[in-house]
Amino acid sequence: MSGRQLGPRLVVRDLVQAVAPYDERESADQRWMLDWIDAGHPLFRTAKPATPPQHLAVYSVLIDAPTRSIMIVWHVLAQAWLFPGGHVDDLEDPRASVVRELAEELQIAPAFHPEFGDDPFFLTVTQTRGADSHTDVTLWFVFETDRDGPMVPDEREFGEVLWVPIDDRTAWPAGVFDPGLARFLAKLAARLGPDALPSR
Repeated sequence: MSGRQLGPRLVVRDLVQAVAPYDERESADQRWMLDWIDAGHPLFRTAKPATPPQHLAVYSVLIDAPTRSIMIVWHVLAQAWLFPGGHVDDLEDPRASVVRELAEELQIAPAFHPEFGDDPFFLTVTQTRGADSHTDVTLWFVFETDRDGPMVPDEREFGEVLWVPIDDRTAWPAGVFDPGLARFLAKLAARLGPDALPSR
C-alpha cells in the first residue's frame, strides 16, 4: 500500500518497522519509536524550535560510489559535523522531507541509493545539544550522487561541506559529530562490504 493510501502515523510506523537494527542500541531505539508512535504522541514538529519536545527528523547520507565517500556538513546552528537533513513538517511523509531538505539546503535532487531504496537504513533517538534541547527521532536515508556534481550549499545552514571516506575516520575533521555516527558507519560498512561500491 502506498504512502498516499496510509495515514501519516502508519506511514511513519511502516518506515520505522522497515529498519533492520544493527545492534542492541538500534533495536532499543526502534522499540521506543514504535511505542511512541502507537501511544498516539504527536510525531511532527509544529513550532520552532522544539514543539513538541520529541519529534521526527531526517538525515540524508550522500554516497559517491567510485570514491566510497560520503558528504558531511558543518551545521552552523548545531555547531557540529552532521549529515544534511532537518525536521519533518506536520503530516509530511519523511521520504518527502528528506528530498525537500536536499533541495532546500543543497539545491540537488539525487536518487535514493539502489542498494537501500527509499526505506530508512538507520534510526536514532537523540537528545540535542545546546539551548532548546529536545529529542530528535531521526530516520537516516541513503542517496547516490556524484561528489563532483553541482550543488549550492545554503550558507545560512552550513559553514562547510566535505566529502570524507567511509572507511577511514582518521581522514575526517576533528569536532563534534552525531552520537550515532560511529554505529551508523559500522552498519554501512557491513552492508557495503569491503570492496569499493560499483560505479553507476
